[in-house]
Amino acid sequence: MLIFHKTYFILALLLLLAEIYIGRCMNDTVIRPYGGDFLVIILLYCLIKSFINFHVLLTAGWVLVFAYAVEISQYFHLVGLLGLQDAKTAKILLGASFSFIDMLTYTLGILLVIVTENMVILIKKI
Repeated sequence: MLIFHKTYFILALLLLLAEIYIGRCMNDTVIRPYGGDFLVIILLYCLIKSFINFHVLLTAGWVLVFAYAVEISQYFHLVGLLGLQDAKTAKILLGASFSFIDMLTYTLGILLVIVTENMVILIKKI
C-alpha cells in the first residue's frame, strides 16, 4: 500500500547525508567500511518505508535479501561482467569486492531496525 511517511523520509535523508559524509570525509579502517555498510541497510529500509507501508519484518527481510544479492554479485565480479569496471558510479553502487564481514554488518543493521521498530510498537501500546 502506497503512502508517504514523513518520519521515515526524514530519517532516510539524514542517513543519506551521513553516508555522503562518510564517503567523502572518512578515510579510516572502521567507520568508512563498516559504519557505512551498517547505515546503508537502515537507509534502504527507511527509504522503502517512506513510500510503502509493508510489515516491518517483510520490509526488513527484502532489504536484507537485496543487500546480500548485491554483495554476492561482488563475489562474481558483476561490475566487470557488465563491462562497467571503469564506471565509478557502478563501483560505488554495486561495490567491487565481496566480504562476509559486509554481510554481517548488513545483518546487524537490519537487526537494529527490527529491535527499534518493535520497541516503538511496544511504547505506543503503553
